[in-house]
Amino acid sequence: MKILLAHKFNFLKGGADKYFLELAEALEKNGHTVIKFCMQHPHNAPDKHENYFVSQVEFKGKGLWQKMRYAGRLLYSFEAKRKFARLLEATKPDIIHIHNIYHQISPSILSVAKKHRVPVVMHLHDYKLISPNYMMFNRGKIDDSCVGGAYYRCLLKRSFNNSWAQSLLATIEMYLHHSVLKLYEKNIDMYIAPSKFMREQVIRAGIPADKVKVIPYFVGGIENDKPCYEVGDYFLFFGRLSAEKGVDHLLRAAALVNEIKVRIVGEGTELSSLRALTHDLGITERVEFFGSLYGTDLKEMIRQSRAVIVPSLWYEVLGLVNIEAQSLGKMVIAADIGGIKEALSPFLQGWQYPFDSISALAQRLKHFPTDSRILEKEGGESRAFVLAHFSLSSHLPAILKVYEEIRMEY
Repeated sequence: MKILLAHKFNFLKGGADKYFLELAEALEKNGHTVIKFCMQHPHNAPDKHENYFVSQVEFKGKGLWQKMRYAGRLLYSFEAKRKFARLLEATKPDIIHIHNIYHQISPSILSVAKKHRVPVVMHLHDYKLISPNYMMFNRGKIDDSCVGGAYYRCLLKRSFNNSWAQSLLATIEMYLHHSVLKLYEKNIDMYIAPSKFMREQVIRAGIPADKVKVIPYFVGGIENDKPCYEVGDYFLFFGRLSAEKGVDHLLRAAALVNEIKVRIVGEGTELSSLRALTHDLGITERVEFFGSLYGTDLKEMIRQSRAVIVPSLWYEVLGLVNIEAQSLGKMVIAADIGGIKEALSPFLQGWQYPFDSISALAQRLKHFPTDSRILEKEGGESRAFVLAHFSLSSHLPAILKVYEEIRMEY
């Protein structure tokens, strides 16, 4: 089968990029032909179709005129539409699998797929389909007031980066794409939600229930990972250092519990403020920042930890962090928000805490098991849970089944 995968980045930057790249690799290893459509970027991996990629968009550090040009492209990209049409004509795919195309590519390409009579499935990696604020998180709190077509509230509340200009542009974008042109409604044949929680959110916003299937993410190679059930001497956070991830709550909770150590792996906009907070709380000797780690280095950091902490404050779609930690036999202490519960073994669901309670998180840290027998038993069950629900061997057949079902309708 020829499968065209469309996504803004062809390199690893976040969770959606990781899934896009690993899915492409898995499809090719299973005998399918993968065609990519992305944005040009110096970090991109080489690709045989990169001449069709759209030109790079970078809002930061640009002049007013350049930003205005980019804003127009965000709303509707004639370049993307033209290049996408050329790619379809040259490769003639059997199906198109859309990932994150907002902003850098734009949904202008969707009508091209319909014109060429190629079925389209779209993966929901965030909430941009239903809200101008793709995280539904504003000024440190959940904000779903724009969902259900009330996009104007994004402007009234400056929901996009607390900026009038960016919120205005995001509001116009939603009305144009959804209310005027109806680009998604007319051109998407099926949506894939990584969690039941995500499915419920988009259905509540008006997406037909029969057009949304739940297929959880997978983590590649977990069958071969060597688990570690030893009692580590530090709690670990790894991921993006941004406000919605709640790392400040972890630090404040750690300050309430004597002697525990915390390691922070990752980079992001909150790094400097988190370092300052560590100093203000007087816990600099107990907290270490490691920057970004990947591959075997990250896995080893996870293996040697006591537990992985997921203190999220936003509606996590599912949370690959939870899956990756459990695949290595490690316990997880996670906030009870979004789709996180669906990624946790039954035992670890009992260790979730109210997402907005720093004191509850502190209690979880203070009373976390230190008995190696408990950690081995529950860590083993958590690993078994992940292998049963989030492996490639179960994920890929589910994806291919969706492809085949949609193709049969054409």
